[in-house]
Amino acid sequence: MGALVSLISALVSGEAMAAVHRARTTAILYGLAAVFALCGVGFLIGAAYIWLAARYGPLATSLGFGIGFLVLAGLVLVIHKLTTSMRSRRRARRRQADMTALGVTAALALLPALAKSKGGLGAAVIAPALAVVAYAIYRENTRPPKPDPEEMP
Repeated sequence: MGALVSLISALVSGEAMAAVHRARTTAILYGLAAVFALCGVGFLIGAAYIWLAARYGPLATSLGFGIGFLVLAGLVLVIHKLTTSMRSRRRARRRQADMTALGVTAALALLPALAKSKGGLGAAVIAPALAVVAYAIYRENTRPPKPDPEEMP
């Protein structure tokens, strides 16, 4: 209740609006700084081109800059692909651990109720076993199919 009162009093006193104003001002200033930084980098690249064109000629310099930027673009894409695959594997492991924990928690939560039921201990053993089998079937059917090496170019 105290947190709600402090939140309401902050809204009434205008502190929240002041914080939003400061955040908006900061975002605008960072955006402006980014634009100026990009302009500076552009002029530095232009200056490097002029200097190298005077030394090696415009055609060789243009080819060098073009190849250099293509290599940089390729590196960015390769790094992105590697980090994306690592993140997806990490998410899959986390999801697997969560599903296992959920299954164990559900089985443990149902165990007392199953032990008290008419089926007794037999139902208490069979129901979790059926849950494990159902989970295994679910995992088998949700895995993405492995690529066929014969279909790959």
